[in-house]
This record gives sequence, C-alpha cells and structure tokens, in this order.
Amino acid sequence: MESVAQKTVTMDSPEDIALADRMNAGRKQIVSELGKLIIGQDDVVGQVLLTLFVGGNSLIVGVPGLAKTLLIRTLAQVLDLKFNRIQFTPDLMPSDITGTDIIQEDASGKRQMVFSPGPIFCNILLADEINRTPPKTQSALLEAMQEHRVTIQGRTYTLDEPFYVFATQNPIELEGTYPLPEAQLDRFMFHIVIDHPPEDEEFEVVRTTTAIIDPKFERTVTGEDLIAFQRLVRRVPVAEPVMRYALNLVRASRPKNPSCPENVKKWVAFGGSVRAAQYLVLGAKARALTAGRYHVSFDDIRAMAHPVLRHRVLTNFHAQSEGMTTDTLIDRLLESVSVPRSGM
Repeated sequence: MESVAQKTVTMDSPEDIALADRMNAGRKQIVSELGKLIIGQDDVVGQVLLTLFVGGNSLIVGVPGLAKTLLIRTLAQVLDLKFNRIQFTPDLMPSDITGTDIIQEDASGKRQMVFSPGPIFCNILLADEINRTPPKTQSALLEAMQEHRVTIQGRTYTLDEPFYVFATQNPIELEGTYPLPEAQLDRFMFHIVIDHPPEDEEFEVVRTTTAIIDPKFERTVTGEDLIAFQRLVRRVPVAEPVMRYALNLVRASRPKNPSCPENVKKWVAFGGSVRAAQYLVLGAKARALTAGRYHVSFDDIRAMAHPVLRHRVLTNFHAQSEGMTTDTLIDRLLESVSVPRSGM
C-alpha cells in the first residue's frame, strides 16, 4: 500500500470541493441504481462502495442465496466496468486466473509464443468461493491485488485501472475448503458479512425475483471518476489524535503488546497488522467524504473497526472453546481503547 502520509489539503480549493460533492452525489446515484435489483443490505452496499472509493479489495462472507454475486455483477453494470467471475474449484490452476503463453502460428506459418490473458484482466473480478481452491492457486491473486499487475514466464503485465477483487466465502461448508493464509487475508481491506435480511426485505426479495425484471441503469459514475475519487480520499486531512486513535486500536489488538487489554491476551493469537491501521484511516476518510465532511472523526474510525479487523484479529483455542467471536472481541476492544479528549 501507499503511505498514508501524503499531501494534505484543507478541502478549500473549488476543484477539491466540487470533486467531493460529485463523489457524494455519485454514491447516492450508485445506491439508487443498485436498489433496482438489490433489496436492503444497506451496510453491505455501503462497505462495498467504500472499497471502490479507497481502491481496495474486499472479502464477502455469507451463506448461499444472499445475492453476493448479484451485488458485484450489478455494481459492474451500474459503473459500466468490465466484470469477470471465476468459480474457484479444487482443480483450478493459477494459469486459469492469470492467463498463459500459447503457441500460435502467424500468416507466414511461423510459430511463436503469444500471451493469452486470463479472466483477471478486467476491472472488477469476483473470486467466487475463493476458499475452495488450494493455496497455490489462491496466491495467484496476491500480486494482482497488491500491485495491479501479473507476472507470467518472467514478463509483467499491467492490469487496467480501476481494478478490484471481490472474493466470496461460504461460512457453513468446511469440507473440501482451504482456509486463506493470513498473508492473503491481510490484502483484503474489508471482511464484509452479509446476513439474512429482515422479514419485510426478504418478502420483497421473493416478490421481485419471482417476477420479470429488466432494469435499465443510469451510468453517471465512470472508472475515471473512481480513480479521481481514490486520489481525493488520500488527500483528506486527518488530525493527529484521530490517526493515533486508529493506531492505538490496532496496537491494542496484538497480544504481544504489553499494554493490550486482558481479553486480548487471553483470547487473541494474532492481532492487526500495520495495513489494518492504514485501512482504518483510508476507510474513515472515504466515509467522511461520502457523509459530506472534509475531515475524519473518531466515529469514522470506530465505524471501520469491525470490517477492517474481523479478518485480522485471529482468535486462539481458548476463545473458540468459550464461544468468543471476533466481532465480540472487537466490541470489547472499542470499549477498552479510550478516545482522546483533545482533537476532533
């Protein structure tokens, strides 16, 4: 990731303010367009959009039938971005994702190796049930997620911008799955949990999906807009107390930190990485802008804690045996780490 310490602006230039207003209006428009197919799931949609505005990748976890694939495919349609979906299976090979060199004969009959791009060459990639493929194939995504490029046979190919990876997991099936290594999990900005909707929303889902649906989308946000929004997000100022609060939350999640809370020492095997603090700040910046504010508050940081930390705070055997979930641990972490009195 790029360093959080970038050129800071006070958002008082007309260009920055106009872009921030366009980002806020764009978010509302995207939500409205998604609503033509996606019923409810406001928190999930909000976190997916923050992923876009920051330029990260996110892991979406939920049982089958909750429109995970539909959400990401519809998002690509609304933004008019190239979308590819890969169904991860045990026999999937890295070349099935990145592409490979093939022998091709030209008009003169001469044979030469030509690169055939894989499905990763798109703007939005959906890695469906990513934990169903072995680690060797999972790792084929690492360079693309981090560097937005792939290397095949010693040659590097740059992916088109913007580029995002959204991966899904099914939490109720463990047989035949390969848990993602911690290093790969850390590449995901958010761990987004999608759950069954309330009864009224579920009724509306059943009603609309059993009728003929042919929505027409208005496309007001482009890929170029998203790249501009990502740059704007990184220029949003953050007061030092707010940034230190984000860092304190992450440091308190590490059991080897002498000042961490007792429940972390008791139940946590590994805490958040430096990347966790970076994504806390970046997510908070994007959240502030989409709320029409040009500064980051402590509440913005707190709102990002669960999706940023739930896949980075790894519980130990004691927590699992006592039924202690990561979300509950993060709740206690938020209670334990005090908000500075000074600042914002």
